[in-house]
Amino acid sequence: MLKTTTGRLRVIGWFEGASYLLLLGVAMPLKYGFDMPQMVSIVGRAHGFLFILYVAAAVHAWIDRDWPIKNILFAAVASVLPFGPFVFDKFVLDKEQAEPAAEPDSAEA
Repeated sequence: MLKTTTGRLRVIGWFEGASYLLLLGVAMPLKYGFDMPQMVSIVGRAHGFLFILYVAAAVHAWIDRDWPIKNILFAAVASVLPFGPFVFDKFVLDKEQAEPAAEPDSAEA
């Protein structure tokens, strides 16, 4: 899975989406409900790093796979919405993974 551009984007998307849900569902309630702001600092930093990786992986897939502009716009919008990377994975990356012959990286593996 990590040998292809879309496989890497898929894995990074899973981690980025999970970190965003952790930030919104756990760290933010701890900050405001239990006065534990350090959790937002820790989880927020990890999510920020994963967000940058996700955007970079999406741009790389856009260039490598010669995606139409709608795919990269969908990835950009998905990156800022809760559950967005999972929806992007289902509607775009599932279709990409189903077409292995079209994957330029697959010939090298």
